[in-house]
Amino acid sequence: MTLPRDSAALAAATLPQEPEAQVAPVQAPAAIHSPGALALRRGLRHGGCLIGGGLLALIVLAALTAPLIAPHDPYAQDVSRRLIPPIWQAKGTWDHILGTDKLGRDYLSRLLYGSQISLLIGISAALISGIIGTVLGVCAGYFGGRIDAVVSYIVTTRLALPVVLVALAMASLVGGSLKVVVLVLGFLLWDRFAVVARAATQQIRNQDFISAARASGLTSLRIVLQEILPNIANALIVVATLEMAHAILLEAALSFLGLGVQPPLPSWGLMIAEGKQYMFFQPWVIAIPGVALLILVLAINLLGDGLRDVTAPEARN
Repeated sequence: MTLPRDSAALAAATLPQEPEAQVAPVQAPAAIHSPGALALRRGLRHGGCLIGGGLLALIVLAALTAPLIAPHDPYAQDVSRRLIPPIWQAKGTWDHILGTDKLGRDYLSRLLYGSQISLLIGISAALISGIIGTVLGVCAGYFGGRIDAVVSYIVTTRLALPVVLVALAMASLVGGSLKVVVLVLGFLLWDRFAVVARAATQQIRNQDFISAARASGLTSLRIVLQEILPNIANALIVVATLEMAHAILLEAALSFLGLGVQPPLPSWGLMIAEGKQYMFFQPWVIAIPGVALLILVLAINLLGDGLRDVTAPEARN
């Protein structure tokens, strides 16, 4: 029996119909960022990184372009133009924007060239001490046992020696110079690298990826270079920034005492030492290099503090 066409349409309309299957929209896969890209994004949102990195970039740029932007020869002496005040004082002149020192040398030019010496000493000393401390710390943390005991004894002995007194003694025995200051500071500031590298290596030496690397037949040297060092590099970078600022301050102290960088090199510490006899009459002679030294150390410390926050494990989630 067949229903009429209208009855069939009515029956089809009254019968319950199965709901149509809904197709879920296809979502694009989430973008995968590398750890370096994530750290860069966090660094661009961190105030300390931005301020410290910006100030340090300006100082590095001034040091690199010093031969191009320095208005005068930093070593040229003209006693007839000695102790000209900076431009913001009454007798200042645009020919010497920051004035001149007791020998008539342009202060702005010496300040620009002095940034080269401060950065060279800070980077070189941090590099030398970082290599020494990292090697000792990683060996102690990875192998343990007698090696750890020997390295711990060496670190304890180093911590018992005052850095400033040892640096003064070495500089007075050997003689002050740029090379001596770099070597003395480089061989005295490695203890923090060793302590941090040892502690960080002990935390990861028994992790699963280290065990897998041993099981795959990798040598200890390749495990240290390929697995351990990349995982402790962030902590070592933070220590390097702190030790760089420490080395710059120690160089300024040694130069101020006459046992660091020797004249006529335009070291900021030496500029402060040369102007100390005029501090009550022309205070800008020591204020200008002192402020420059303060800004440089502050920029490095802000950058190091920001790197610590950006590369912290809790900031990676």
